[in-house]
Amino acid sequence: MTQPSSSPAKQPSPAPAGAFDPRIVVFACNWCSYAGADTAGVSRIQHQPHFRMIRVMCSGRIQPAFVLRAFEKGADGVLVSGCHFGDCHYIFGNERAVEQFEKTMNVVKILGIDEGRLRLEWISAAEGGRFAEVIDEFTDQVRALGPSPFGTTDSIDEIEVPEGGGCLNAESGAGAGVGTESGTGTGGN
Repeated sequence: MTQPSSSPAKQPSPAPAGAFDPRIVVFACNWCSYAGADTAGVSRIQHQPHFRMIRVMCSGRIQPAFVLRAFEKGADGVLVSGCHFGDCHYIFGNERAVEQFEKTMNVVKILGIDEGRLRLEWISAAEGGRFAEVIDEFTDQVRALGPSPFGTTDSIDEIEVPEGGGCLNAESGAGAGVGTESGTGTGGN
């Protein structure tokens, strides 16, 4: 049996003097990415603290409106994170996430929002180190872009995602609990 590495945790790079601390919203899949963030935390892996985590049941639920709402509420960057292909709790949710992300990226381009403010990543529950690396890289990337000119408020703590579980079925539009708990409502703000 091999012993775990006792090397010290890598410290995130500090912001240059006078640099702003970007406000980042992370939409994370409950089953993998959110658990990966938890793994980073319980493993005491150091990473940038400038993000608000929003747990969703599946990354395939992240619609363009959720991302645009985050920018409207003052986010400087938005990270969508889900399970690796083949590991999705809802079988094809991460494939749906790619479709939704492409739609979102098209809207972002049309609105003139820098594409570097939006990112899609696959992080498993066991990848706490990868979560920390992605957060650090994305924070530095967004910091280099400067504050978002699109936020009308500074209220990312007020962002809500409509209740519901699972991921939409891409072929039929049927959901696994999409909307309210019974799967028949619309949920929402």
